[in-house]
Amino acid sequence: MTLHLHNIAKTFPGGTQALSPTDLDIAEGEIVSLLGPSGCGKTTLLRIIAGLETADPGAEIRFKGEDITSQPVERRKVGMVFQSYALFPNMSVGANIGYGLKMQKLPRAEIEARVDDVIALCRLEPYRARPISALSGGQRQRVALARAFAPRPRLLLLDEPLSALDAALRVQLRDELALLLRQFGITAIFVTHDQDEAMAIADRVVVMSQGRVAQVGTPEALYRAPETPFVARFIGNAMPLGGTIAGDRLHLRGGVLTLCAAAEGKTAFVRAEDVKIDANGPLAAQVETVTFLGTHYRIALSGASDEPLYCLHQGLYAPKLGETVRLSVAPQSILTLEEEKDAA
Repeated sequence: MTLHLHNIAKTFPGGTQALSPTDLDIAEGEIVSLLGPSGCGKTTLLRIIAGLETADPGAEIRFKGEDITSQPVERRKVGMVFQSYALFPNMSVGANIGYGLKMQKLPRAEIEARVDDVIALCRLEPYRARPISALSGGQRQRVALARAFAPRPRLLLLDEPLSALDAALRVQLRDELALLLRQFGITAIFVTHDQDEAMAIADRVVVMSQGRVAQVGTPEALYRAPETPFVARFIGNAMPLGGTIAGDRLHLRGGVLTLCAAAEGKTAFVRAEDVKIDANGPLAAQVETVTFLGTHYRIALSGASDEPLYCLHQGLYAPKLGETVRLSVAPQSILTLEEEKDAA
């Protein structure tokens, strides 16, 4: 493992525990996302790794076997990209990118060569001499990434790197960031509350809730096999179906669904994309709202279960408001999970 975290916890003055004891191993070149809602402890964990926060006694942080638990931030050789970018407004793009190299007192020729390489990889050639104030939000984000890459850090930490951008630009830069991280081959950890962002960029996702790690896995594993209701809701917005499970049958207000196996004592969940409008389906429901989203309709349905259900309908036409429709859900699409005692 490149990075080994053991017993990482943080208790603030007054006794508030922002982070419960956490263990995590990250491989060389791996991109890991810390994902969760506000206040779940993800930024605290990132700041401890960076050396900007001190963990509770008993913590251990090792990088390639070297104990860096007590090292100050300047000796950890990590690069950081902040939500605010933290660029120098009085410097040009090129000067911003070369700043960290200048602080390392590298020869001028080496600084120029490395800045040239990074500018080319980040597609910033036309902007090299421009001041930061003349750049768009997306261009500033690229400069912040380039400045972090230039010193060749052994670990790159990103705190909500795309949250300041508008929705369309965020999607574009999300894909660019994933490509850049893999081109540089750098080990990276990034914090986000955006599920799509985490799943699009990361090799593995660490889902956090209330200061604890809820589940760790690849994006596909977390989506297909969530271990708790919190993870099911947070990764893919799974909806509780309610009703009563008897053997492999789920009895709902609008009908009965078949499960893959007996699941008494558990709660059933389903995602909107797995709810299908089907003339021969076993559930009856009434259309409450219809929203056109370009590639599909998002339809709210009542009467099928204890709570409203949503359906992502791919047809050319949608049912009308107030219309009664039949629904089907494939057994393998229904998640059956034990409810958490302290669910988030």
